[in-house]
Amino acid sequence: MCLENPHQPQYNGGIIVNPDLQNGSQGWSQFANAKVDFREYGGNKFVVARGRNQSYDSVSQKVYLEKGLLYTFSAWLQVSKGKAPVIAIFKKNGEYKHAGSVIAESKCWSMLKGGLTIDESGSAELYFESEDTTVEIWVDNVSLQPFTQEEWNAHHDQSIHKTRKGALRIRAVNWAGEPVPNATISIVQNRLGFSFGCEVEKNILVNQAYQNWFTKRFTVTTFANEMKWYSTEAVRGKEDYTTADAMLRFFKQHGVAVRGHNILWNDPKYQLSWVTSLSGNDLYNAVKRRVSSVVSRYKGQLLSWDVVNENLHFSFFESKMGPQASYNIYAFAHSIDPQTTMFMNEFNTLEQPGDSSSSPARYLGKLRELQSIRVAGKIQLGIGLESHFNTPNIPYMRSALDTLAATGLPIWLTEVDVQAPPNVQANYFEQVLREGHAHPQVKGMVTWSGYSPSGCYKMCLTDGNFRNLPAGDVVDKLLREWGALRGQTTGFTDADGFFEASLFHGDYDINIAHPLINSTASHSFKLTSDDSQPSPFVVHV
Repeated sequence: MCLENPHQPQYNGGIIVNPDLQNGSQGWSQFANAKVDFREYGGNKFVVARGRNQSYDSVSQKVYLEKGLLYTFSAWLQVSKGKAPVIAIFKKNGEYKHAGSVIAESKCWSMLKGGLTIDESGSAELYFESEDTTVEIWVDNVSLQPFTQEEWNAHHDQSIHKTRKGALRIRAVNWAGEPVPNATISIVQNRLGFSFGCEVEKNILVNQAYQNWFTKRFTVTTFANEMKWYSTEAVRGKEDYTTADAMLRFFKQHGVAVRGHNILWNDPKYQLSWVTSLSGNDLYNAVKRRVSSVVSRYKGQLLSWDVVNENLHFSFFESKMGPQASYNIYAFAHSIDPQTTMFMNEFNTLEQPGDSSSSPARYLGKLRELQSIRVAGKIQLGIGLESHFNTPNIPYMRSALDTLAATGLPIWLTEVDVQAPPNVQANYFEQVLREGHAHPQVKGMVTWSGYSPSGCYKMCLTDGNFRNLPAGDVVDKLLREWGALRGQTTGFTDADGFFEASLFHGDYDINIAHPLINSTASHSFKLTSDDSQPSPFVVHV
């Protein structure tokens, strides 16, 4: 979104002095060797960094940042010609904290949204950086707003109440239609409505303890390797889907949905040697055969497809088949399986504000290309965010989700894990899962922490005997909060026979008993996001 005039600063600028530049240079100064001008156009005042020889020649403002607060950041940016990525950076004690980036354009204003937290309180200097030193950076309507953890959590609760929960209203009546007061109500969740799962490998097929542990908790999974090209066609022309078929069969029997991962992977490191040796028509035909083979085999049986995995960071197929390779592969996959959502799947869009290859702006650019696919009807696209974190920047994560959510497309956190010291790993993991679950446009989350005898990827939920480790305890804690693991809600009907409860979306059993009339009744029901204004659910006791 690039506008003729920028919007007013969010939160009136928060702790930024002179956020809308109405007071000229107040609060703002030169950074490094830029020349700084204060300009006005059409009644709008803004600051310009020009004469830039280094990427960091810019304009800046000093701020004081406090440990324990979560800062949301935004600014409106423009460049003097063409388009150029611009990054917002906070310099503090010789460290550089990236708060977000945007691809700024000339002749219109683009909004940079981001955020940060810091490890210790102190002064910092905000400035803007662009690798393109030929452009002027224009800045306006800047905001830096601090929130306490309590305020942040309150926003979560509000969002969860609105998007993840529904109101249940029951009325117990006798056969004459008269209300039954003081009846005992017991409600048990059988299945969580929100899609939550964990990646697995083939070892689950032969381990009953693992199967029991997994199917008790999760409603969705992703196969780590078993559907990938290097697993199904290790030798050219000799396809083997035995393992993937067996895994899909097992999860279908247990009502666990499967994400198709992946049709192709754009990372040159993970190509089979026989694939890398091909070129021209031979490669084109091999790719076409692979896409046709795996997509037609599992057509209509999967929740979604990761189509060309990590195609913002890598470009193996583009390098061999031209710049339209990803586009053509998505189009072909969609033509075979038009009802299944086709995902982009990428890392660092949420995790690393400093990785410009996969910033929300770059992600949206690639998404827009794919949205123009029109074979077999309009393509259903999904936003897959891998979420391999080290130290999570939660305010940045939220702002990136907001930016991507503006598309209206479903967002999934597809490979969630945390690589961090043991004393903070579980806490960071919980922060990420809570932030994802609280965002209205996030439709599901899969953790990348399945058990393997050779070791988990970065993080294990359990030990080899399927006893929870700290990260597994986080999963169970959240599932219990969300009513899963057969969570129970109990109470009594009021004088008019009514009982009300706010429940997470899901499948439930309800029991109503009244000892005086020695009568019980049982029902099953499903609470979904469509049930926003429920009429009373009448039960005869």
